[in-house]
Amino acid sequence: MSEIEPEETTASEVAFDGSLITVRKETVRLPDGRTTEREIVAHAEVVAILPVLDDGRIVFVRQYRKAAERVLLEIPAGGIDDGEGPEDAVRREMVEETGYRVGAMARLGSFYTSPGFTTELMHLYRATQLVPGTPTESTDQIEVVTLSVQEARRRIGGEIADAKTILAVLGYA
Repeated sequence: MSEIEPEETTASEVAFDGSLITVRKETVRLPDGRTTEREIVAHAEVVAILPVLDDGRIVFVRQYRKAAERVLLEIPAGGIDDGEGPEDAVRREMVEETGYRVGAMARLGSFYTSPGFTTELMHLYRATQLVPGTPTESTDQIEVVTLSVQEARRRIGGEIADAKTILAVLGYA
Protein backbone atom coordinates (compact mmCIF):
# COMPACT_ATOMS: atom_id res chain seq x y z
CA MET A 1 0.00 0.00 0.00
CA SER A 2 1.45 3.37 -0.99
CA GLU A 3 1.57 6.37 1.34
CA ILE A 4 -1.03 9.06 0.70
CA GLU A 5 0.66 12.42 0.44
CA PRO A 6 -0.92 15.72 1.52
CA GLU A 7 -1.84 18.41 -0.94
CA GLU A 8 0.27 21.56 -0.75
CA THR A 9 -1.65 24.85 -0.63
CA THR A 10 0.01 27.29 -3.03
CA ALA A 11 -2.58 30.10 -2.83
CA SER A 12 -5.57 30.90 -0.64
CA GLU A 13 -8.15 33.67 -0.83
CA VAL A 14 -11.25 34.40 1.25
CA ALA A 15 -14.31 34.20 -0.98
CA PHE A 16 -16.77 34.94 1.83
CA ASP A 17 -16.34 35.97 5.46
CA GLY A 18 -19.54 35.70 7.48
CA SER A 19 -20.43 35.59 11.15
CA LEU A 20 -20.74 31.78 11.18
CA ILE A 21 -18.48 30.59 8.35
CA THR A 22 -15.60 31.66 6.14
CA VAL A 23 -15.26 30.23 2.65
CA ARG A 24 -11.74 29.96 1.28
CA LYS A 25 -10.78 29.19 -2.30
CA GLU A 26 -7.48 27.35 -2.26
CA THR A 27 -5.14 26.37 -5.05
CA VAL A 28 -3.35 23.13 -4.22
CA ARG A 29 -0.52 21.19 -5.77
CA LEU A 30 -1.26 17.49 -6.01
CA PRO A 31 1.50 14.94 -5.33
CA ASP A 32 1.89 14.35 -9.10
CA GLY A 33 2.58 18.08 -9.64
CA ARG A 34 -0.78 19.08 -11.14
CA THR A 35 -2.77 21.91 -9.52
CA THR A 36 -6.46 22.13 -8.72
CA GLU A 37 -8.90 24.27 -6.74
CA ARG A 38 -10.51 23.44 -3.38
CA GLU A 39 -13.35 25.35 -1.71
CA ILE A 40 -13.14 25.06 2.07
CA VAL A 41 -15.84 26.14 4.52
CA ALA A 42 -14.09 27.08 7.75
CA HIS A 43 -16.32 26.58 10.79
CA ALA A 44 -15.55 26.62 14.50
CA GLU A 45 -15.71 23.47 16.61
CA VAL A 46 -19.12 22.50 17.94
CA VAL A 47 -20.73 20.16 20.45
CA ALA A 48 -23.61 17.72 20.09
CA ILE A 49 -25.35 16.20 23.06
CA LEU A 50 -27.13 12.87 23.53
CA PRO A 51 -29.32 13.77 26.54
CA VAL A 52 -30.61 10.64 28.28
CA LEU A 53 -33.30 10.83 30.96
CA ASP A 54 -33.24 8.49 33.96
CA ASP A 55 -35.88 6.26 32.29
CA GLY A 56 -33.72 5.90 29.13
CA ARG A 57 -35.67 8.28 26.90
CA ILE A 58 -33.68 10.68 24.73
CA VAL A 59 -34.31 14.44 24.69
CA PHE A 60 -34.55 15.91 21.19
CA VAL A 61 -35.24 19.32 19.72
CA ARG A 62 -37.59 19.80 16.78
CA GLN A 63 -36.79 22.86 14.69
CA TYR A 64 -36.96 24.26 11.18
CA ARG A 65 -33.65 24.03 9.33
CA LYS A 66 -33.44 26.54 6.50
CA ALA A 67 -30.61 24.75 4.66
CA ALA A 68 -32.71 21.56 4.51
CA GLU A 69 -35.95 23.54 4.01
CA ARG A 70 -37.75 21.31 6.53
CA VAL A 71 -38.41 20.59 10.17
CA LEU A 72 -35.97 18.09 11.68
CA LEU A 73 -35.83 16.23 14.98
CA GLU A 74 -32.27 16.43 16.30
CA ILE A 75 -30.16 16.03 19.37
CA PRO A 76 -29.19 19.43 20.83
CA ALA A 77 -26.02 20.97 19.40
CA GLY A 78 -24.25 24.27 19.06
CA GLY A 79 -21.07 26.22 18.89
CA ILE A 80 -18.33 26.49 21.48
CA ASP A 81 -18.18 30.15 22.49
CA ASP A 82 -14.92 32.04 23.01
CA GLY A 83 -13.43 31.15 26.37
CA GLU A 84 -15.50 27.96 26.68
CA GLY A 85 -14.40 24.37 26.62
CA PRO A 86 -16.60 21.67 25.07
CA GLU A 87 -18.08 20.65 28.45
CA ASP A 88 -19.03 24.26 29.22
CA ALA A 89 -20.73 24.46 25.81
CA VAL A 90 -22.64 21.22 26.52
CA ARG A 91 -24.05 22.67 29.74
CA ARG A 92 -24.94 26.01 28.12
CA GLU A 93 -26.49 24.54 24.98
CA MET A 94 -28.62 22.11 27.00
CA VAL A 95 -30.14 24.93 29.05
CA GLU A 96 -30.57 27.18 26.01
CA GLU A 97 -32.23 24.59 23.77
CA THR A 98 -34.00 22.23 26.19
CA GLY A 99 -34.03 23.84 29.62
CA TYR A 100 -32.41 20.75 31.12
CA ARG A 101 -29.40 21.19 33.41
CA VAL A 102 -26.73 18.50 33.04
CA GLY A 103 -25.75 16.55 36.17
CA ALA A 104 -23.17 14.28 34.52
CA MET A 105 -21.63 13.90 31.09
CA ALA A 106 -19.31 11.58 29.20
CA ARG A 107 -17.37 12.35 26.04
CA LEU A 108 -18.28 9.85 23.31
CA GLY A 109 -15.83 11.08 20.67
CA SER A 110 -15.22 13.69 18.01
CA PHE A 111 -15.75 13.61 14.26
CA TYR A 112 -15.59 15.84 11.19
CA THR A 113 -19.12 16.53 9.98
CA SER A 114 -18.22 16.60 6.28
CA PRO A 115 -14.44 16.65 5.73
CA GLY A 116 -14.74 16.90 1.95
CA PHE A 117 -15.48 20.62 2.25
CA THR A 118 -15.64 21.84 5.87
CA THR A 119 -13.28 22.09 8.83
CA GLU A 120 -16.16 21.65 11.33
CA LEU A 121 -15.17 19.27 14.13
CA MET A 122 -18.03 18.05 16.33
CA HIS A 123 -17.55 16.77 19.89
CA LEU A 124 -20.27 14.31 20.94
CA TYR A 125 -21.24 13.94 24.61
CA ARG A 126 -23.81 11.88 26.52
CA ALA A 127 -25.55 13.96 29.20
CA THR A 128 -27.32 12.29 32.14
CA GLN A 129 -28.76 13.16 35.55
CA LEU A 130 -30.82 15.82 33.82
CA VAL A 131 -32.80 18.38 35.82
CA PRO A 132 -35.75 19.94 33.93
CA GLY A 133 -36.09 23.67 33.48
CA THR A 134 -37.13 26.31 30.96
CA PRO A 135 -35.23 26.79 27.69
CA THR A 136 -33.51 30.16 27.37
CA GLU A 137 -32.98 30.25 23.57
CA SER A 138 -34.75 33.26 22.10
CA THR A 139 -33.71 33.24 18.44
CA ASP A 140 -34.89 29.78 17.33
CA GLN A 141 -38.30 28.13 17.34
CA ILE A 142 -37.57 24.92 19.25
CA GLU A 143 -39.89 22.22 20.53
CA VAL A 144 -38.46 19.80 23.10
CA VAL A 145 -39.43 16.17 22.41
CA THR A 146 -38.59 13.01 24.38
CA LEU A 147 -38.61 9.60 22.71
CA SER A 148 -37.66 6.06 23.59
CA VAL A 149 -34.68 4.75 21.69
CA GLN A 150 -36.99 2.38 19.79
CA GLU A 151 -39.22 5.26 18.66
CA ALA A 152 -36.18 7.34 17.73
CA ARG A 153 -34.84 4.49 15.59
CA ARG A 154 -38.18 4.27 13.76
CA ARG A 155 -37.94 7.97 12.88
CA ILE A 156 -34.48 7.69 11.28
CA GLY A 157 -34.80 8.52 7.60
CA GLY A 158 -37.89 10.60 8.27
CA GLU A 159 -37.91 13.36 10.86
CA ILE A 160 -34.45 12.28 12.03
CA ALA A 161 -32.29 12.89 8.98
CA ASP A 162 -29.06 14.54 10.15
CA ALA A 163 -25.84 12.60 10.64
CA LYS A 164 -25.06 13.63 14.22
CA THR A 165 -28.47 12.49 15.47
CA ILE A 166 -28.42 9.23 13.52
CA LEU A 167 -24.92 8.48 14.83
CA ALA A 168 -25.94 9.24 18.43
CA VAL A 169 -29.18 7.25 18.33
CA LEU A 170 -27.65 4.19 16.67
CA GLY A 171 -24.64 4.34 19.00
CA TYR A 172 -26.93 4.51 22.02
CA ALA A 173 -29.23 1.75 20.74
